Amino acid sequence: MNLTVAITGMNARADNPGPGLAVARCLRESDAGTRIVGLGYEALDPGLYHRGYVDAGYLLPYPSHGEDALLARILELHQREHIDVLIACLDSEMLSFARIEAELNNAGIRTFLPDAQQLALRNKDRLPELGERAGLSVPQTQSVYQSAFFYGCEAEGWRYPLMVKGLFYDAKLAHNADEAVVAFQRIAAEWGLPVLVQSLVPGEEVNLAGVGDGKGGLAGAVMMKKRALTDKGKGWAGISIYDEELLQSAQRFCAATRWRGGFELEMLRDEKGGLHLIEINPRFPAWIYLSAGVGRNLPELQVKLAQGQRVLPLLPAPAGIWFIRYAEEVIVSLAEFENIIVRGETREAGELQCA
Repeated sequence: MNLTVAITGMNARADNPGPGLAVARCLRESDAGTRIVGLGYEALDPGLYHRGYVDAGYLLPYPSHGEDALLARILELHQREHIDVLIACLDSEMLSFARIEAELNNAGIRTFLPDAQQLALRNKDRLPELGERAGLSVPQTQSVYQSAFFYGCEAEGWRYPLMVKGLFYDAKLAHNADEAVVAFQRIAAEWGLPVLVQSLVPGEEVNLAGVGDGKGGLAGAVMMKKRALTDKGKGWAGISIYDEELLQSAQRFCAATRWRGGFELEMLRDEKGGLHLIEINPRFPAWIYLSAGVGRNLPELQVKLAQGQRVLPLLPAPAGIWFIRYAEEVIVSLAEFENIIVRGETREAGELQCA
């Protein structure tokens, strides 16, 4: 049976791409009959126009416009596209989609998303609490509302360098109080308060993308190490690994939260071999195409779970497979670009000529 799957996160900046286009690529390769609808927030989101992986593209209202506006737009698109499954790919929209999941389900749009309580458990400011619950080591973390904190924090036991993080996105390394204040101001201006401070654990970062089955189990996982980074610290190249302790950490996370859907664990292995949880992303990472590359297609697995299919846990992925990212130009006609500006949608070339 052919499906229509709607996927958000169609932005694809080279230094900090969204996951949407990679998720679409995974699904396109898993089933050539799947119709893919790309959903984005900006007219310059290239995934909206990429006909190799996306059959149609539409703009959504910004999350700040509220859940009623988001639901109305999705239901409008459902009338046109008959969406079977929706995959949300951006942190900032996850709570909104969780809150309208029942209405989407009633309309026939299936999702497989964490609920509001699960999302709150993995918030960056609650990582220590989650770590205790799941038996995971977490670096010291604190919410900060005033920049003056950074000039007195050493008296409270903090030591530079420190990581300064936004509640949703962004992280900067600060070697002293002045650098920390600059980072605090920039992150607060873009993402709001609180800003988080986290003690730095020297070590090597390891990452795991997984799918929780919603019942406390880990349905599938792919692990990797970054081998080249962008200026924003995002993986430009990486290699698949097998790390039993990292896998067990993901299993404990799923068991503690009964996680539904895709996620990413970001952990550091210190000089003594210990693992420390530094972040949990509540959706697939931008490097998720590696899961298709190693034969463990996690977006395909999530679509099956959303449809209520029974799935067997995937075997661990093979180690030693690289991904190397590249930038690509998407060619867009002026008529198509104007159409998304005016109507909030892209159309295929034949449709544009008839319009």
